[in-house]
Amino acid sequence: MMSFLRVACVQITAGREVAANVATASGLIRQAAATGARLIATPEMTSLMERDKRAMRPKIRTEQDDSALAAFRDLAAELGVHLLIGSLPIDFGGDRLANRGFLIDPQGGIKARYDKIHMFDVDLPQGESFRESASYQPGGSAVLADVEGARLGLSICYDLRFAPLYRRLAQAGADILAVPAAFTRITGEAHWHVLLRARAIETGSFVIAPGQTGVHEDGRQTFGHSLIIDPWGTVLADAGTEVGIVTADLDLAAVQGARGKIPALQHDRAFQGP
Repeated sequence: MMSFLRVACVQITAGREVAANVATASGLIRQAAATGARLIATPEMTSLMERDKRAMRPKIRTEQDDSALAAFRDLAAELGVHLLIGSLPIDFGGDRLANRGFLIDPQGGIKARYDKIHMFDVDLPQGESFRESASYQPGGSAVLADVEGARLGLSICYDLRFAPLYRRLAQAGADILAVPAAFTRITGEAHWHVLLRARAIETGSFVIAPGQTGVHEDGRQTFGHSLIIDPWGTVLADAGTEVGIVTADLDLAAVQGARGKIPALQHDRAFQGP
């Protein structure tokens, strides 16, 4: 395993136009690559933020025809980096879509795909409601992939609240857990930092969490604060609320160091009840 891996999180305020979102994200990806980042991650719904299902549907394509995915594959190959596109809305037939993340390798190939497992169906204080399952088909598989000698576990946004997923990924060998997100401002202010730090601490893993930020064209407000966290729960980088990038050098030996100090991943015990 390499000793160090420079990673970057891209933070954007995606709107209703795919081409504009791709251009913004691509510019920031180029900035991140210029810093020497070898793994660059973007937020959930990098290519499109649209709550109106009728307005959204005509803009969605199959994986083979998706212009955003094609552009990001070309960009990864041009820059020679691993590019984690947090998620894109993908048409795979039927009434519902996939909220699908893509890990693209430095040759532009798709190394891994992950469909968001947990659907954000909630009624928040102050009247906001979300019914993700009305538009998206949940995935059913956890995904691990190799990146620059490390093992990367994939997830998306609301998955963050389901700790067993991350424990399973870590026990299967994940060194880094990715949590691309479009966390709402309300839930982000209350829970974002503490949940991400908890996932890092519980599993002894690095966490990279690129997020959407600000007020979007569809009226949604997202929290920002893209984070990079080490296996002891220390925040290495916090993007705040502005569009931009954050980077950090991950000392991958710290994963085994943290797990050696507190080997909780080895201490699961069966129990009964309640």
